[in-house]
Amino acid sequence: MNTKLILNYLRSVLALMLGFLLSLLPMGSPRIPHSNRLRLVWADEFDGNSLDPAKWEGHFCGSGAANPAVRRGSYWTTDMATVKDGTLHIRTEYYPEGYNGNGKPGWYTCGIDTNDLFEQTYGYFEVRCILPKGVGLWSAFWMISDSMSFASGYGEIEGSGADGSEIDIFESAYYETKYPNRVASTIHYDGYGEWHRSKTICEPFILDNDPYEEFNTYGFEWNENGYIFYVNGIETGRTDFGGVTQVPEHMILSVEVGGNGAVPAKDWTGGPLTEDCEVTDFIVDYVRAYQYK
Repeated sequence: MNTKLILNYLRSVLALMLGFLLSLLPMGSPRIPHSNRLRLVWADEFDGNSLDPAKWEGHFCGSGAANPAVRRGSYWTTDMATVKDGTLHIRTEYYPEGYNGNGKPGWYTCGIDTNDLFEQTYGYFEVRCILPKGVGLWSAFWMISDSMSFASGYGEIEGSGADGSEIDIFESAYYETKYPNRVASTIHYDGYGEWHRSKTICEPFILDNDPYEEFNTYGFEWNENGYIFYVNGIETGRTDFGGVTQVPEHMILSVEVGGNGAVPAKDWTGGPLTEDCEVTDFIVDYVRAYQYK
């Protein structure tokens, strides 16, 4: 039996095991790991009618809808983040004349973060959400430190991630692939230039529902010894890759369109995202952060 067949077989077995474990959890039961050791210190349940400026700001979103930021294959403006019916919606939509006729045709979406509003060292972080549909785009719940600087492109180069890392708690990049009901969890450190290092820790499956139609929780535990990733309260992977970050990190929710210069292109998620693709929403029920007692 060749290596590829063996790997596919092992993935199928692991997927079935995860599905069985999920089926043992009664609906509505607590799924926060080690809940007896954690206390809630920050949360957004999105119960209002607009984004709370005391909790979120635009993640490199430019200076407004008239002058949005170019982000990979799209434009980013916080106008694409709305709150309704107890949920956050980050919309991805094509505007042939530009958003509100701003003369910049293309795809529009956004990222939001808690930078300068909330950051934390160690704890447990969780989002409950429905993934956006589409080939050539991906949603993410992630964390980052100031030392992993997007502005410089390089960040601080220390030979490890102990001084700060990018932690992708999940990225949804597999829509309309052989295994669409999976996500990826990845660690990056030492900036984004030639010294950049990264590793995908796990690609867990969600078997008990369709993550593009129904809610799931994606969690991340961070302590001085390592990182642990969860889907619906079930551990999916753990690592201390690069050396565990020991500095405060803030949270980010985002939708990316593959490409460059606001022009979609084929990339690791497939694509490119074309003009005739449907409008899609990244729907978030809550974001919560816990600290160890």
